Amino acid sequence: MNAREHTLADYARSAVTLPGAGVPWLARARRSALERFVASGYPDTHDEEWKYTSVAAIEKQAFRAASHRDGDLAAAASLVDQLALGPGAGHLLVFVDGRHCPSLSVPGRLPAGAHMTSIGEEFETAPESLEAYFADDDQETIFAALNTVFMADGAYLHLARGVVVEQPVHLLFIATQDGAAGAIISPRNLIVAEEGAQATVIEHYVGTDGAPYLTNALTRISAAANASLTHYKLQQEGAQAFHVAGIHARQAQGSRLSSHSTTLGAVLTRNDISTAFTAPGCEATLDGLYLVGGRQHVDNHTRIDHGAPHGTSHEFYRGVLDGRSRAVFNGKVLVHPGAQKTNAHQANHNLLLSRDAEIDSKPQLEIYADDVKCTHGATIGQLDDNQLFYLRARGVSETMARSLLVHAFAHDVVERIRVAALRSRLEQILFSRLPQGERIRALA
Repeated sequence: MNAREHTLADYARSAVTLPGAGVPWLARARRSALERFVASGYPDTHDEEWKYTSVAAIEKQAFRAASHRDGDLAAAASLVDQLALGPGAGHLLVFVDGRHCPSLSVPGRLPAGAHMTSIGEEFETAPESLEAYFADDDQETIFAALNTVFMADGAYLHLARGVVVEQPVHLLFIATQDGAAGAIISPRNLIVAEEGAQATVIEHYVGTDGAPYLTNALTRISAAANASLTHYKLQQEGAQAFHVAGIHARQAQGSRLSSHSTTLGAVLTRNDISTAFTAPGCEATLDGLYLVGGRQHVDNHTRIDHGAPHGTSHEFYRGVLDGRSRAVFNGKVLVHPGAQKTNAHQANHNLLLSRDAEIDSKPQLEIYADDVKCTHGATIGQLDDNQLFYLRARGVSETMARSLLVHAFAHDVVERIRVAALRSRLEQILFSRLPQGERIRALA
């Protein structure tokens, strides 16, 4: 049975158990997405967008849609205790093996006009509120279509006009070894901010080490005029996991989006992050950090569509690679005709700690307007010998000197995180991965 036949059979087996199975427009969307997947199958390296990332291992695994059960709640509860941001630090929604787990969630008290629930629950109670956000998008990958086919749950956050959520919303997705073994987990998240609304959302993926599984996640963000959204994504999947995710935003006049993506886990990761400026005066910041080693592979594809004048975008991605790991960065900034007074800056910097590590970096600018300020650049290198010599000459051991320089390189991205508890968590992870990290932490 090939991948297309397997997917058809898997959908036939699981369709009746998926949320919203009785909603006509959703059934049509699922069938349309399934037809798209069957027509194209998984991408291969002949596809320019997947030139440096093979998903043959995913295709070979023949993952099945996660079953309709809670998974290993004991293992999940232990992880929640470790990973929650702490009392009073936010609004927590927990998903175990792709399904909302109310017993582990602590949603807290939200202001009037803020509606937060699981998308599965919204399908059951008010599916009409979601229909407008499930239109097909040709720019999204075939994995987004596969997500539509098998999406079972995720988070839905709707902010009415002018609503401000002061504390961060923490969406914690846990893949457990028993519940996720050989499974494809398909979270779908939707964040809608009406005019002038503000919120911070943390999208956090973790998994226990065990059998391989695939997390295929999709998040859509809609920011109305003058809305302000900050989105953090932290990926700490299991060592044998595969993680493919899309984060796609649309911004209206004067809206502001800040996206921060951190990749630490999984044997293969693909992140597609995009935003489209649909009216004048939009702002977007896209920051990213990837720390990989062994034979890990991480691919970050970003796209910023300046579709209207007076837009501003800043993009800053950094990577640290060790062992035989490989990274891909493809950042496209597209300035459409008429998008005058655009201000766009993009930078991708990479630090290779091993001779066997590899990075393919492709910053792209496509400009079809003449009154713009746009820059891009990429660097790939090893630790600076002069900086190492400077530290060694002052009595610092070689191991400590190398760790200090790696920490400084990665810290430039970590310090951009404005949620103190999350920033502290990432600092701890960074220190734990460095030789003599605890000594460096004491000095910091």
